[in-house]
Amino acid sequence: MPERVGGAGRAVEAVFREEHGRLLASLTRRFGDLDLAEEVASEAIEAALAHWPAQGVPARPGAWLLTTARRKAVDRLRRDQAYAARLALLQVEADRAGPAPPADTGTGLPDDRLGLFFTCAHPALPAEARGALILRCLAGLTTPEVARAYLVPPATMAQRIVRAKKKIREARIPFRVPAPDELPARLAGVLQVLYSVFTEGYAPTSGPDPQRPALAEEAIRLTRILHRLLPAEREVTGLLALMLLVHARRGARTGPDGAPVLLADQDRGRWDRTLIEEGRALVPAALVGGAPGRYAVQAAIAALHDEAADFADTDWPQIVALYDVLLALAPSPVVALNRAAAVAMRDGPQAGLDLLDELAGEERLRGYHPYQVARADLLHRLGRLPEAAAAYRRALELAGTESERVHLRRRLGSLGAAPEAPAAPPPPAGPDGR
Repeated sequence: MPERVGGAGRAVEAVFREEHGRLLASLTRRFGDLDLAEEVASEAIEAALAHWPAQGVPARPGAWLLTTARRKAVDRLRRDQAYAARLALLQVEADRAGPAPPADTGTGLPDDRLGLFFTCAHPALPAEARGALILRCLAGLTTPEVARAYLVPPATMAQRIVRAKKKIREARIPFRVPAPDELPARLAGVLQVLYSVFTEGYAPTSGPDPQRPALAEEAIRLTRILHRLLPAEREVTGLLALMLLVHARRGARTGPDGAPVLLADQDRGRWDRTLIEEGRALVPAALVGGAPGRYAVQAAIAALHDEAADFADTDWPQIVALYDVLLALAPSPVVALNRAAAVAMRDGPQAGLDLLDELAGEERLRGYHPYQVARADLLHRLGRLPEAAAAYRRALELAGTESERVHLRRRLGSLGAAPEAPAAPPPPAGPDGR
């Protein structure tokens, strides 16, 4: 968006951030083409920047932008009959697919963002493109901003987005909310994309930053939108609760030098109590009413960590019990790793180490540095210092960020002293291992 000085420019920016996803979704549903929708949405923003400083911000700025963008789209289609004919064909096919009615926003304006969520996270699209499309289309980030989020050059990200849009066109992926019998499977994909975006912000897998709070907060904002659109979906509620409860610790997770601070050592006075209370209030609704989902169980684990007055008071037996449930719901080596760390806190380091040794042959854990960290910490606590040193060195080889490497060098350097207090287990991780 062009930089403008003054109240009107700031008002446009605020409206754009709030309304961009809704605007783009409505235009895409109407005209069946993401590229056209993005172009006329940008033109509508430009028109607002030209008119609002003189005329004032309208009472319903979102409706103003939508009307302006629709007119520009119609004008463009009138000038290109071949393009219009192709879009008309796509619209007929989308109508035959039976698009669900848009969500009621309570303002009289349709909210088509739900359809855009499912379009951007369609399983036919490459996995690396789904999160990028959601950030581009629903969060309103520019392509360079999305590229920074994924730590790739802008040209690379632009190619990914272009290819994803081409796939939507060529595969004629319908812009619609899945039918009730399709919703559970398709919703899981949307939630996985949002969770992946959040975890990359909370615990980056690469790059110079120990945390990327802006990216995590964008994922939370998008999940809030999804929760408003699907309030009865318990796993949406569970994911929002999980994000809030984990993000509440962001202020205490790194030291002044950017190195990670373990949960056992964090200043809990720096945790965001407002986010914790909001997240805790969502957990019961996510858990009751049937078998819980994996995000709801992870949220319950995060709530137990956040509720504890200090590390020693954490309810480890209950956390282990919840990991047992999670392991049955979504079995994976990473969940088993987290459970082993919790067992070590409940039953002692040898019990945890025995479980980690049982996982040694898991392919997914061989290049996963938290496994080596957990093993090194338990060996350290047991006084098996040469083995602990070897595990820390292996973790150093695998660590993806400099802040993690700083932390591991310190742990390695501490082996000449007496074993430290028990280290915190890894934060609750999803079956994807992020």
